[in-house]
Amino acid sequence: MKQKQKVQSILKLGDIKINGDRSWDIQVHNPKLYGRILAGDSMALGESYMDGWWDVDSLDQFFCHIFQAKLHEKVKNIGLLWTILMVKIWNMQNISRAFEIAYKHYDIGNAFFKNMLDKRLVYSCGYWRNAENLDQAQEAKLDLICRKLQLEPDMSVLDIGCGWGSLVKFASEKYGVKCVGINVSKEQLKYCNELCMGLPVEFRLQDYREVTEKFDRIISVGMFEHVGPKNYRTYMKVVYNCLKPDGLFLLHTISKNVTSKSFDPWTNKYIFPNAYLPSARQITTASEGLFVIDDWHSFGKDYDKTLMAWYKNFITNWDSIKENYSERFFRMWKYYLLSSTANFRTGEHQLWQIVFSREGRKAGYQSIR
Repeated sequence: MKQKQKVQSILKLGDIKINGDRSWDIQVHNPKLYGRILAGDSMALGESYMDGWWDVDSLDQFFCHIFQAKLHEKVKNIGLLWTILMVKIWNMQNISRAFEIAYKHYDIGNAFFKNMLDKRLVYSCGYWRNAENLDQAQEAKLDLICRKLQLEPDMSVLDIGCGWGSLVKFASEKYGVKCVGINVSKEQLKYCNELCMGLPVEFRLQDYREVTEKFDRIISVGMFEHVGPKNYRTYMKVVYNCLKPDGLFLLHTISKNVTSKSFDPWTNKYIFPNAYLPSARQITTASEGLFVIDDWHSFGKDYDKTLMAWYKNFITNWDSIKENYSERFFRMWKYYLLSSTANFRTGEHQLWQIVFSREGRKAGYQSIR
């Protein structure tokens, strides 16, 4: 009873009731939940949801209430201290671990992502300024990147972490550039090679630290989140060394408002192993002395719309793929998509596109939106 009262007192700060009748109120199915949450912070909350110990009609609203009231900062245990220690002591994103994210996340099946993403399989934030649906938002984002990089025919372009090849295909077909896409996912690269057959595009199963050629333009979309703070300077040096003197580099990344000493234990275990969200200070420190920042564009609220569109596709198409996955997997992805939505809706996380040059643009740089 004391454990339930303690959890209720914490939830009350976020206007959340136990077994209440509002869409964001938590419905508890197992009374052992209270002790589990108090002992295990975000890991326990996520795993207990996966186990069916609790439900809520609207997970995104539930997490909005949690993040707005900073409840996630009020329940901490030894598990969080362990993650802080890991970040401080070990390089969790060294080259020997670089391919772990592929087989734990990106290689779970192209069919799964085809049923969740847009028609191009773009697995990053769309640009919704003039878009009415997910396909339009993702095409607008691809074109936005190309225009920011001032692409011209026959330019050489490196895409670090090329996903399913959507950006290099778009850039090659619409802007006439020659592309190299590197990736650590065999499943994604298999799809990339089929998608871009006949185009001046090369795909490689390769870590960014292994690239040595020079390029006119370099792009990194949704990959910097896997680099890790111990490697930020190395990453920027690799990009600097691979970028021609008059070139441009665009970094598209999810970010945090403050420099963190840890990562979320549940997300690290079940969704993105060894992932870490950078802060503005970490990005500028890593690039200082190497690059000039020509443009910094923030549109994190567009990730709210993107994630909700993915969630709608995920729910709508689940029946066509569920025979290959468990109910626990279904609840895990539901939890991930909707908790992530709340992070962007409440401003806990940001989405940035930053344009760098090695020496600054002699004629200046015209920001594009």
